This record gives sequence, C-alpha cells and structure tokens, in this order.
Amino acid sequence: MPEPLLIVEEPAAHVRRLTLNRPERLNTMTAELCEALHEQLREIERDRSCRAVVLTGAGRGFCAGLDLAGYGRAPGNDGSDESRDRLANQEHMSRLVLGLRALPQPVIAAVNGPSAGFGLALALGSDIRLAAEEAVFRVAFINIGVSNCDMGTSWLLPRLIGASRSHELMLTGRRVDAEEALRIGLVSDVVEQDALAARALAAAEQIAELAPWGVQLTKQGMWAALEIPSEQAAIEYEDRQQIMATFGAAPPEAIGAFLEKRQAEFID
Repeated sequence: MPEPLLIVEEPAAHVRRLTLNRPERLNTMTAELCEALHEQLREIERDRSCRAVVLTGAGRGFCAGLDLAGYGRAPGNDGSDESRDRLANQEHMSRLVLGLRALPQPVIAAVNGPSAGFGLALALGSDIRLAAEEAVFRVAFINIGVSNCDMGTSWLLPRLIGASRSHELMLTGRRVDAEEALRIGLVSDVVEQDALAARALAAAEQIAELAPWGVQLTKQGMWAALEIPSEQAAIEYEDRQQIMATFGAAPPEAIGAFLEKRQAEFID
C-alpha cells in the first residue's frame, strides 16, 4: 500500500496531528495533498472532541511550496477551459489558508524545516508557529516570476511582523532562518529538531485542557480584531462574545474546580 499523502494521528486526548507526507519532495503541494488537507479540516471542524490541531511535515521539510513538477487538477477541473481551471487551482490552494483560520480549533504549525511560498502561507494562517532550529522561511513566489502577494501572505505577514519588515521580505524573497524568525516575531519559539514534536504537542495539550467554547471564541475574536477598524468596535464585539460565553457550561465548572481545588473537566 502506498504511503498516505497526509498522516493523521491523535497523539494525545483531544489533539489531532496532521503531517504532510511527501518528504522526498520537501512536502511540496499537489492537488491531491491539498484536497486531503481540505477533507481533514472539514472533518475536524465537525469533531467537537478535537480541541487543538498540530500541522507539520514529514522528513526534513515543512512545506517548500508548490510542486514545480506539476500541481495537478483541483476537483472539478476537466481541461475544457484553461483560465477557469487555473483559477480553480488557485482557489483550491488559497481557500486552504482561509480554512485554517475558519477552523474552530486552534492550529499550531510545527515548522520542522523549509517553509516557503505556499508552505509559508500555511504557517502564517496557523494560530501559533513553533520552529525547529533548522527551519527556514521564505516568501518565494517572486522567485518563480510571479507576485509575492499570494495565498493571503500580503494580508497575514504585515499583521504578524509589521509592514516595514514584510515589505523587505516580500520584495527581496530572501531566506529567514529560525533565529531571525524568532527575533522578528514570526514564530513564538525555536527548539532543537528532536524537541519540536514534543513542544508542539505540549502547547496543543495546554489548549485542550481549557474550555473548548472559550478557546473557540478567543480564536474567532483575535482574528476578527485584525480586521475591526476601531477600538470601540472591537470592544463591542468582545462584549457580545463574552455574554455568549457566560451562558456556556464552562464557567460554572471552572469556578467550581477553582473553589474545590481540583482540575476542571470541560465537556466537548
């Protein structure tokens, strides 16, 4: 049996780990791998027992971008209209970045090696980025003759590291090593390669111990705040989120656990 393009595991309670599995090609993206990710995100979205997701790559790469040997065809493409098929391929990839954001569960990108082009977009679209010392980041679209404004990168990168640094990285297409990525705030932590999986799992388990509804509202609220134009509007959005949260089952359990000096147990 051939190896699956996407390895799906549950390394701990309430945690799903997705491993891009094309190590011989540095996990570069094809239509088949992209569709496998779409399918898994749809499944995770419906699975209320899953509370956190880890996204990583097999071998020595995270995802080195689009497979330049050929992406293949997005579902529904039949070759009858080239411009329409190309747009479908483009949207097949870009909607995956939106899918990471729309997922109720937080996504932790465990960047174990090269993360370039579409691979960088996947990391940017995740909620938390952790890196191995060997990780390398690159906005690489410009290096193959197209715009570096692709797959949400022009929106995400400035919001994570600021406009000035983003302009420099996007216009030069240069590589950023793990140390620099940590210094400029692109990643939250850098660890040795052998420790990355455990570091990502520990973060996922920490999230999974919290109230799922509160975590989901926090993720939605943080992403929404990046688009809300004023502090007043952001606070009004937070107010409504918080009132919704108070009607959940988690607050009485959290308060009871605190008063009784025990570990809270939140329902899915």
